[in-house]
Amino acid sequence: MHSTAPDKTLNEEILHARTRVYKAGSATPLQEIHSNGAPYRVFVKREDLGPINAYKWRGAYNAVAAYHEKTGCKVVVAASAGNHAQGVALAAKKLGIQAKIFMPLSTPMMKQISVKRHGGDSVEIILHGDNYNESADEARVYVEKHKLTYVHPFDDIYTMAGQATVADEIMMDQQGPFDYAFLQIGGGGMAAAAAYWLKLHNPNIKIIGVEGIDQACMKTSVEAGAPVTLNSVDTFCDGTAVTRPGLIAFDLCRKYIDTYITVTNEEVSAAIQRMWDASRVIPEPSGALGLAGLTQYAEEFAEEVQGKKLLCVITGANMDFSKITQIAQRSAIGSHRRRYIRFHINEESGGLLSLLDKHFKELNVSEFLYGKISNTDAWPVIALEAAPETMEALDDKLTKQGLSFEDVTMDPDVRYRIINYNPALFKDPVLMHIQFPERKGALRDLLRKITGIANVCYFNYAYSGESIGRAIMGFEFDTPAKKEEFYKVLATTVVTSRPVDEAAAARILQF
Repeated sequence: MHSTAPDKTLNEEILHARTRVYKAGSATPLQEIHSNGAPYRVFVKREDLGPINAYKWRGAYNAVAAYHEKTGCKVVVAASAGNHAQGVALAAKKLGIQAKIFMPLSTPMMKQISVKRHGGDSVEIILHGDNYNESADEARVYVEKHKLTYVHPFDDIYTMAGQATVADEIMMDQQGPFDYAFLQIGGGGMAAAAAYWLKLHNPNIKIIGVEGIDQACMKTSVEAGAPVTLNSVDTFCDGTAVTRPGLIAFDLCRKYIDTYITVTNEEVSAAIQRMWDASRVIPEPSGALGLAGLTQYAEEFAEEVQGKKLLCVITGANMDFSKITQIAQRSAIGSHRRRYIRFHINEESGGLLSLLDKHFKELNVSEFLYGKISNTDAWPVIALEAAPETMEALDDKLTKQGLSFEDVTMDPDVRYRIINYNPALFKDPVLMHIQFPERKGALRDLLRKITGIANVCYFNYAYSGESIGRAIMGFEFDTPAKKEEFYKVLATTVVTSRPVDEAAAARILQF
């Protein structure tokens, strides 16, 4: 509707939005969460508690209602990968009009079901394209062909005014004023409008824009002095996976946001876990971007934020359940509690036990990836967990102990748990399912007792959070007598075991 957003226009539309959005939902709470003993206070705006479990209902409802009031439109069109679609669906149903919503072909069924749940018979989902951009392009073509009203998810003055009610509620809350606000950015609509409103009522607040490290279209654009289109974006934080910022949002962000930072997916995962630990809440990845930025900034500028009130928005909790596993895996890395280290040791019986006993008595081993690829040398990958300060000193400690190692935490073979091994080198191997009490020393007891009897030629273990640890281990033997002795010794350990079935073993060992 507008190519620019003068402050006066946005100011007026935010006041109008106050009269509309609460017909669709109620104000959400502002919650203080524990700061892990840090000398600052953390407050989160709980948009995950809104009517669609995300903040997008505000802008979607305000825009649909505004267009309906001004034009009498009976059909609106939108494009979205998820939350905006739900907001438009909710608005259409409440206003008694129809919505045509274009979504990528890859949209999880959970999100499609949510859109239909909020919109019912008022909404039609049209799947098109492999990403948001392709869906949006098709929606624009449809709008032009049928002369309908398009509701943009972020680059629309009415949408932005509705999103600004997040900041309006923050300013009216009695827990302020706040010293810092950390606002996540996708297309920039919420961040721009909220930054404007927060600065208008609290000029001393410092606004930090937070983007995923491979999604930083706003930071890139501000540095370039004009909107820039990224060739591609990472989609882990799918709610902010936008290749180009909105023009209105760009103009406002460069005026009202003080600085920009980027966070990794691992830092986002750590922020999700932080919310879980604090309130038993699991935000979607884009919903936790602001908290991830807050955490990073507070660590880097500890003196600057001492005694301050820090604010962020949990923008949503609409996440595909299947994503939880990788979030759990990445959270320990993002909070600097886990590293994957590849070691070079001699390939010999007892070599793994010696490595664990001599060097890692005080560290937790959460994963172990190893396969024999040489008769003389071995390269096990071990995931080590400890307090961040212990991890910081780990390199110096390992170097002083004379170990040959490299950090492979972010390497693709580790991320996808690829274990390199050469079964042609295995001597009379046996593959076993091994279960053991998940406590220090339990698995080492097994390794200690089989030293000199069997050699570990394959080891695949990952901590699952259960009280029982599970691994697939391969053992090799010099003689049939040692294999027989191995089974007898195995019965005296704390582990329980059973052979991997023949078909699976044949595939793993490539017989």
